[in-house]
Amino acid sequence: MKKLLPLLFLSVLITHPSKAQDKPNIVILYADDLGYGDVQCYNPERGKIPTPHIDRLATEGMRFTDGHSSSGVCTPSRYTLLTGRYHWRSRLQGGIVGLWGAPLITADRMTVGSFAKEHGYRTACIGKWHLGWNWPIPKEKMPLFRTTGYRGKKDLQATDEHRTAWREVFSKPIPGGPTAVGFEEYFGTDVPNWPPYCYIENDRTVGIPSEYAGVKLFEKNQASQQGPALEGWTLEPILPTLGDRAAGYIEREAKTPEPFLLYLPFTSPHTPLSVNDEWKGKSGLNLYADFVMETDAIVGQVLEALEKSGAAENTLVIFTSDNGCAHYIGVSDLEKMGHYPSGPLRGYKADAWEGGHRVPFIVRWPGIVEAGIVNDQLVHQADLLATVAEILDAALPENAGEDSFSLLPLLKGGIAPIRETSVSCSIRGTPSLRLGPWKYIAARGSGGWGKGGDQSQPVQLYNLSDDISETKNLAAEKPAKLTELQTKLEEVISRGRSTAGEPQNNDVKVKRYPEKPKA
Repeated sequence: MKKLLPLLFLSVLITHPSKAQDKPNIVILYADDLGYGDVQCYNPERGKIPTPHIDRLATEGMRFTDGHSSSGVCTPSRYTLLTGRYHWRSRLQGGIVGLWGAPLITADRMTVGSFAKEHGYRTACIGKWHLGWNWPIPKEKMPLFRTTGYRGKKDLQATDEHRTAWREVFSKPIPGGPTAVGFEEYFGTDVPNWPPYCYIENDRTVGIPSEYAGVKLFEKNQASQQGPALEGWTLEPILPTLGDRAAGYIEREAKTPEPFLLYLPFTSPHTPLSVNDEWKGKSGLNLYADFVMETDAIVGQVLEALEKSGAAENTLVIFTSDNGCAHYIGVSDLEKMGHYPSGPLRGYKADAWEGGHRVPFIVRWPGIVEAGIVNDQLVHQADLLATVAEILDAALPENAGEDSFSLLPLLKGGIAPIRETSVSCSIRGTPSLRLGPWKYIAARGSGGWGKGGDQSQPVQLYNLSDDISETKNLAAEKPAKLTELQTKLEEVISRGRSTAGEPQNNDVKVKRYPEKPKA
């Protein structure tokens, strides 16, 4: 492949010439917990999982090697990808939106969906949402929706009281989801390993859950929270169903005069490792590796739908992942077999180290993006909104896309950096700041689940240009550089934006790191 500079694990597509020539279709393929090294073209020597369809996207487009999500876990990364704004400017200073949690994206916040819709696009979200809803659950009835049966340790049985409460709630619209923030259509399971165990279409459940999810759903790293479920609900059909819905949407929308934007956040290869029989054992490694292969096949199904519909040549496809691979899917066993899900990177999901948030980031756009380019520039999933805005030659409001820089110059072959800094956090909110090749982590260790780190220093400083694996902490040796990055992080926080423009307000008082020791 030709070498240039990096991007992010994005997938944006276009439609046939009968559509408006200046408005490509856009398809965003968002994998869940797919590691940097789980894709063959990112890890050819230490990657053992075949991913032919994702690799094909890279062959036909641009592969970014320094692309990042906003966090080492899913909810915050999803917020940032859709809004072009760092998640820690919102109420979410750490962690994820919890079970039955309220919407993280406020009704007045612009998203890539609402922006595209304003500019004549038909928009849809198909897949995992996990950004909260206004669940119509009365406070006094909440105990009937929460359980102590975490990971299925108890065989809970629904009573008539449960069923009555569930029927009352799930017969109502559920506000605050995708259709409230710019997507005309939604179909998915919200969080596949949490209740309600059913599909949601637009703002209503498909069917009324009437039973507790069966104990068998919780075996072997499958579902993780018992709760309301449709009778007989199983997990294996979810991913193929999402693939079929996405393909059907493309085939339908390709026949309309308007361009379309499809946001397809996969439920995989995140647990539950609900691999279908035809894929079990295909990798020769473990169930997670099989699930990566099944995920890759769904990518292929989407690409095939674009081709068959005639939309491929006018579609921008972005493929990326919300964070790195989770260590608990059998990482140690995979590494013994020669597969390293983080490739050369340190850490895994939840960490501020690179393995937590440096992710596959690929863009294919026929006629605009030269095929087979490898780009090493620093890019971020926040950049999607500004990219779409520049493609449409439309300005963003001052209070939108505060951390979004357009990728379009890079996509057209430019070599100048598009952003000076980027911020990615651990699950606990520990920030890491990039400034060129330099990286600052405001903690001793990973800030997440990863173990180790130089405990002699309260913070970390790395030069990634010659230490991609973050092995040598230079915080003590380079005090001036450390101060420079710390000052820059404070500036990015206090201005309410990292882009040019009028300073904006953060939604809350942003938590500062490193955390002060408890008295």
